[in-house]
Amino acid sequence: MRVYDIIKAKRDGGELSTEQIEFVITACTKGEIPDYQLSALLMAIFICGMNERETAELTLAIANSGTRIDLNLPKAIDKHSTGGVGDTTTLVVAPIVAACGIPVAKMTGRGLGHTGGTVDKLESIPGLSTELSMEQFINQVNTIGLALMSATTEIAPADKILYALRDVTATVDSIPLIASSIMSKKIASGATHIVLDVKFGIGAFMSSVERAEELAQAMVEIGRRVGRPTVALLTSMDQPLGNAIGNSLEVTEAIQILTGKGGSADLREVCLAVAAQMLKMHYMDLTDSEAICRVEEALNSGAAYAKLKEVVAAQGGNLDRELPQAKHSLVVTSETSGYISYIDALALGTIAITLGAGRVRKEDKLDYAAGLKLLARVGDYVETGAPLITAYSNAPIDQTLHKALHNAYAFSLTKPELPPNVLKIIR
Repeated sequence: MRVYDIIKAKRDGGELSTEQIEFVITACTKGEIPDYQLSALLMAIFICGMNERETAELTLAIANSGTRIDLNLPKAIDKHSTGGVGDTTTLVVAPIVAACGIPVAKMTGRGLGHTGGTVDKLESIPGLSTELSMEQFINQVNTIGLALMSATTEIAPADKILYALRDVTATVDSIPLIASSIMSKKIASGATHIVLDVKFGIGAFMSSVERAEELAQAMVEIGRRVGRPTVALLTSMDQPLGNAIGNSLEVTEAIQILTGKGGSADLREVCLAVAAQMLKMHYMDLTDSEAICRVEEALNSGAAYAKLKEVVAAQGGNLDRELPQAKHSLVVTSETSGYISYIDALALGTIAITLGAGRVRKEDKLDYAAGLKLLARVGDYVETGAPLITAYSNAPIDQTLHKALHNAYAFSLTKPELPPNVLKIIR
């Protein structure tokens, strides 16, 4: 079998066989295909696409390119968010679901571009480590019902090779390639059932509802074809989901929600919706309202916060110690009166990176205290001089940032209609 023939077949709009897909992924993992041929194939897929069978088989081939984890559980329910700004869902959802008696084995990643990473947020907690061995990971899931681990290089190594090439060849934005990348890692990490939080809006990877729904449908279909029941929620990222953007700031907001002491109502709503779908995956006879009642009880009773403290302690952290605090802050106030009609989540996510909350290069050192805290959200009425947002950093903050932050807000004389946070659930 020749890679040249496979590239040509896909370039000409052909359908790749199971054997061709497996051949490419196996050879790719072994380093037997030069980058220029892999890049050509990726471009052919980008232009000509893949059908549902091809996409599902590509997903399985990537999942099989490295270690496949067996969690030794009747059901291993995992969740994945496609990323956004102020998206702190895992820190709230995972302990809620675990507090409901459902084991949660969560492998997670670091920040990518303007979207924050759960590992970075967790590592802002003093002493906490996400570097667990496979034995520790599985043992912790089976003993306390929750483990939060950084993804290892052993999981789906072919995906890392392909993504590095997609990133520099303008082939990232391909539904079959995105869907297979996400689902292969969920499958390889031991998930038997998957709940997806697929974001749309200015702060999301998929800005349009149509593209987000196309991606969600593709991943649900992959799950059906490979025997991994999958549900996708389409959720809005037209403004930051939470009030906090930045690592320790987002941990603080997660704790506020888990203890009933504040936090974004939008973030709370989406977390409960995702957690409820995870419960329904486990307890198949639950209705939507019954699932929501159970997750609300876990949240309101304090059981979910107790579970977060338990997992943090198990991984060496201590939530009783103070989280990192910034030396410098800048409060931005409104220059007009009116209703906030728009907040540019992408702009705020990018500004948070410049403050030190994210990475421009993968080797960059994070400032765990850096970031932004929203003091007003879309739909709120503000007077001239009212505080809109606060910037935090351990480095002196350039005062010119005031204008950039204010420009991320738009105002109107009438109260805007707010779209639903959860637009649709796809099964």
